[in-house]
This record gives sequence, structure tokens and C-alpha cells, in this order.
Amino acid sequence: MPKSFQPISGFELPRFAGVPTFMRLPHVSLDDSDIDKVQIGLIGTPWDTGTTNRPGPRHGPRQLRDYSTMIRAQNSHTDIRPFELVNCADLGDVGPNPADINDTMDRMSKFFKKVKSLGILPLTGGGDHLCSLPILRGIASDNPVGMIHFDSHTDLFNSYFGGTMYTHGTPFRRALEEGLLDPKRVIQIGIRGTAYDKEDHEFAKSVGVKIIKIEEFFERGIKDVMIEARDIVGNKPTYVSYDIDFVDPTFAPGTGTPEVGGPNSFQAIQVVRELDGVDIIGADLVEVSPPFDPNGGTAWLGVSIMFELLCIMAKNISDKN
Repeated sequence: MPKSFQPISGFELPRFAGVPTFMRLPHVSLDDSDIDKVQIGLIGTPWDTGTTNRPGPRHGPRQLRDYSTMIRAQNSHTDIRPFELVNCADLGDVGPNPADINDTMDRMSKFFKKVKSLGILPLTGGGDHLCSLPILRGIASDNPVGMIHFDSHTDLFNSYFGGTMYTHGTPFRRALEEGLLDPKRVIQIGIRGTAYDKEDHEFAKSVGVKIIKIEEFFERGIKDVMIEARDIVGNKPTYVSYDIDFVDPTFAPGTGTPEVGGPNSFQAIQVVRELDGVDIIGADLVEVSPPFDPNGGTAWLGVSIMFELLCIMAKNISDKN
């Protein structure tokens, strides 16, 4: 493995020093000469114009990068050392237009389309959940993909405020309508909280999306639910979208739409470890909102989840080779 793609060790430079990149990896832009060597790219999408209540996820990628300097080289549970299995790099942020939703989504779609054309698997730190739509437009426009979605909300609503079609509550309704997701290969896990109505659940049932409410999640247990998740997506390309509000706000308060009664931080990591063998073509961790995360615990959990995702993605690439 080329030394240029190894993260800086805390034994070489203290974690509080240096320029904070995702997991202390080298920053490689899409135009750099080394871009053809990158296999997994960590990307920031600092944008939250789709937020309908408490703002702040636009600052998420910067805080996630800062806290990710605490990530070390080896997974203590699986012993996976992802940076030795594949070449990883921080590809920087997709620069948004905070005043224009459609322009920002176009910018993001073009960025991720280029990432795909380079053969790089994206691991993204958001941003609000609307970010997932342009990411999918960039990497799934050729063929619909499956999705394993961890969240307390379905994000399947049709519109907000009498006709606004693009919010963090609508990305997967649009993705299904645009043929980016195969509804029969989509499962949403952890859904809970009060509701406006049942429109999102009725839509999911009508197209074949599987919803696992939090009560079923706890009654059945993680392993059983994740066996079903793996069965639903099968061995075909699958996207993983992880909203930090899947986790109970006791453990992850720094988010815009918290819902009580969710998994703890250990269970939040366990579900990712059960993705072993899934053909992940991209993943995101979204909705970390620093203004509501005064002690940084939500960001630290967020980057820990990203590291678990990275380990699974790196192992899959290594196993194929």
C-alpha cells in the first residue's frame, strides 16, 4: 500500500495538531494526478438548505473531520485495518450554493458522477438528508440500486408547505420516482416518533419498500433484522444511508430532528457491522448538527460509524480482489 495514502499516526503528530482531514488521510482533489489510485473517497457535503426546523448540518462535515482525527488505524472488534486494504483519501467538500437548492443538487450530482467514473466508492459526511438525493443521481442514474436506510424518519413524504418538493423529508420519495432506487430492494430501519399522517407509510407499502419500526427492531433484535436487510438487498449494488437521528438523542443530541426511544451508541455501531458482505457502492452519514452538539459527542459517534462503514467497504473491495 503506497505510503502516501496512509493516515498520519498520533505517534507522529498529536491529534490536536495539523490540518484536520477525514481520519487524517491525505487530501486529493478530483483533478490531482493521484486520483486514479484512490479506491474509497471520503467527501463532505456541507449543505442544509433542505432542513425544515433546526438548522446546522451544513457545519457537520467540518466538525466530523475535526473529531475524526481520533480515529486510529485498526478496528478493535474485527481487526480490519482499512487503510492497508485499500487506498483512501479525503476528496474535499462539494461546494454548495446556499441560496439555490437546484443549483447545489446539480453541483453535487456532477461531482459524484465524476467520482463514479473514476471508479471511486464515496463515503460522505453530510449535510442534511436531502444530500442523499443528488448523491444517488450521481452514482445510480444508470441502474436503480438497493438501499439500507437507518433513520427515525422515512424521508418518503411527497412535499412540504403546499408544494415544496425538495426537503430533508422527501429525498427517497424523489429517488424512487426518478428510478434511482429499486423499491423492492429498499429497507428502512428504526422508524419512530410522532407523525403528521401516514402518507409516507402508505406510499412505502404501495411500492414495496420495507419499513422496520423501532418496536419491531427491539423485539426481533439486531441480528435478525439485519439478516432480513441483507436478504432484501441481496448481492446487487446497494447504497447505505445513515441518519444520526437513528440513534437515541441521549447518545446523539446534535441533530435537527431528534426522536426518543432509539438505539444506544453501541447498537448504532452493531448494525453497521452486520452489513458485512453487502455490495456497498456508496454510503453517507448525515444530519450531524454542531450547534446542538456542544460537547462533540454526536460528531464523535458519527465518525465512528463512518469508520465502521469504511471497514466494511474496504473489506468488500479486498475480498473481490
